Amino acid sequence: MLETLVGLGVRHVVVSPGSRSQALALAADALERAGAIRMHVRIDERAAGFTALGIGRESGVPAALVCTSGTAVANYLPAVLEAHHAGVPLLLLTADRPPELRGVGANQTTDQVGIYGAATRLAVDAPVPEGHQDERAGFAGLAARAFDASMGRRGEGAAGPAHLNLPFREPLAGGLPEGFGAAVPAVEGTTAEPLAVTVLDRGPRTVVLAGADAGEAAVATARAGGWPLLAEVISGARTTPDAVAAYRGALREPSLGGRIERVVVFGHPTLNREETALLSRPDIRIVAVRRGGEALNLNGVTEQADSVRVGDAADERGGAAQSGAERRDDVLDAHGGGARDARDGAAPASAAGVREPDDAWRAAWDRWSADRGGASAQPSAREALVAAVWRASGPADRLLFGSSRLVRVADDVLPPRAVRVHANRGLAGIDGTIATGIGIALAIEGDEGVTRALLGDLTFLHDVGALLLPAGERAPRVQIVVGNDGGGTIFDGLEVAQTAGAAAMDRVQYTPQSVAIESIAAAYGWAYTRAETADALDAALAEPPAGPHIIEVPLPR
Repeated sequence: MLETLVGLGVRHVVVSPGSRSQALALAADALERAGAIRMHVRIDERAAGFTALGIGRESGVPAALVCTSGTAVANYLPAVLEAHHAGVPLLLLTADRPPELRGVGANQTTDQVGIYGAATRLAVDAPVPEGHQDERAGFAGLAARAFDASMGRRGEGAAGPAHLNLPFREPLAGGLPEGFGAAVPAVEGTTAEPLAVTVLDRGPRTVVLAGADAGEAAVATARAGGWPLLAEVISGARTTPDAVAAYRGALREPSLGGRIERVVVFGHPTLNREETALLSRPDIRIVAVRRGGEALNLNGVTEQADSVRVGDAADERGGAAQSGAERRDDVLDAHGGGARDARDGAAPASAAGVREPDDAWRAAWDRWSADRGGASAQPSAREALVAAVWRASGPADRLLFGSSRLVRVADDVLPPRAVRVHANRGLAGIDGTIATGIGIALAIEGDEGVTRALLGDLTFLHDVGALLLPAGERAPRVQIVVGNDGGGTIFDGLEVAQTAGAAAMDRVQYTPQSVAIESIAAAYGWAYTRAETADALDAALAEPPAGPHIIEVPLPR
């Protein structure tokens, strides 16, 4: 199975120690010694799961997870759910007791079959290996099915987790075949099916909304249509001056957000309530390009698209030939064409009945963006922090935002910049953020570039166990930047702060902490810097890390 996965392109295996999984772990070790993979050992399966998630996020190829039976399997669940909702490839190879030991009270045994529910693209309870030569083809084929499913190539619609539950009978130890891993042949995977294309006309007043993991497709579509680009900072689309500055305010403006007729959505928008309100409106047309394991449909009538293309003049006249993989979008406005034009003063329909783009409306968006695109004269401490990390990161670097208050500040104030950005916004949890950042760093080939994770103190403390890195493995080039305001200040801006008493608010929402982060860094062997001034922060970010590095930035509540 492992040889097949390597032949298909898997280059990372994340192993957690255990008895029932020892055959897989030792085979992975042999493959690493042969130079076929990199193996990463993590004693905590939750950290292992998010490490693999980070590798899949950055590389686009799944890492394989190996663990023993019982609670080890359950500890992968947060990473599995994030991978499912975000559309990140992930392979789970979970060892298990054989069928005769299940349900009879055997040690370290629970029902692992289908344990991840609907979050997997494929879930198989494999047969027990008996050691016969004729079994090889069956297990190789099972590995290929799992790889293709994880990559979204088997009709599942998007990449995500694939789970192979692997029962073993005793004896669990044995020698590897002679020459194992020395020459792993390349294996051909299933070719992904071509995507159906939805063709969009230019006429309706349209915005392109880019959420987490939207990428350059959002930029290209906005440019092709001549439409405003509303790009979250974690979208991977805020790389161009085309992106509208301060887009949250624009969505609240009646002359801008109030006149939107159509929204084309890429990725997963999650960072603010203005986006949610827009996507919940039933009076506008919303086209959502597929992403992870759950369709975006906040208003109940959102149209789903595999991919989109902006139509040319021939499309809008109805005379363009369409390929078999393309389907036509309505070239007339979804709200009634010319009748709506007369009501609200929109650009008139052409002689062919096709709406012309509203150039004045687009120009108003450009003026809004130009007026609000400058840096604040007196930035707050959080604005200064996110700006410093943003300035320090370039095209060779990677930047991971935690689900903390800081990512919302960054979304409000940061200008376009060519930085490869990541964030776990599938479920927007704080689980595994450090481990995800480490996984992203591990997936980068060579020594160029730094991976930075910018997160709050509670997000950092939630994943402290991920700081434990084996001494024998190559240290990742990673900086963990912790904005420490002593608790969960994100809740200070929510309704609960206006209704809860101060003592209750602090105890169950703000959850104050006074942990010595410097001592944590020392305990785990990480370099540490406390940056109390802007100059100190710039210097810490500019120094290439020789190894893992924690930068603590104290912030006021």
